[in-house]
Amino acid sequence: MKLGAFSASLSVKDIHASKQFYETLGFSVYAGQIEKNYLIMKNGNALIGLFQGMFEQNILTFNPGWDESANKVEPFDDVRTIQKHLKENDIKIEREVDENTSGPASIVMYDPDGNTILIDQHV
Repeated sequence: MKLGAFSASLSVKDIHASKQFYETLGFSVYAGQIEKNYLIMKNGNALIGLFQGMFEQNILTFNPGWDESANKVEPFDDVRTIQKHLKENDIKIEREVDENTSGPASIVMYDPDGNTILIDQHV
């Protein structure tokens, strides 16, 4: 299964302090708007999203159809194909996508330890 680019989406208390911390680790701002309380930071192929006040826990995020620079990749597994595979293997989907649609969509599930996994397709 091709899940696409991976990033950790972190729920942060102080986006300015987190930005400074991750810059010290060699990350730089790649996208986002700090005045809207979110940034995407990049260090090589590693991506971290910083989100202040948007969700309660950290999220593992996959982007089918994208590489780490948000470039479209072909071929890729559509989120609906991924959802079907997961359901066939008894993985509970918390937020499903309508299988009769196409294009951008997302699904949400939890791993056995309660970690949120977001599969977020933008193409």
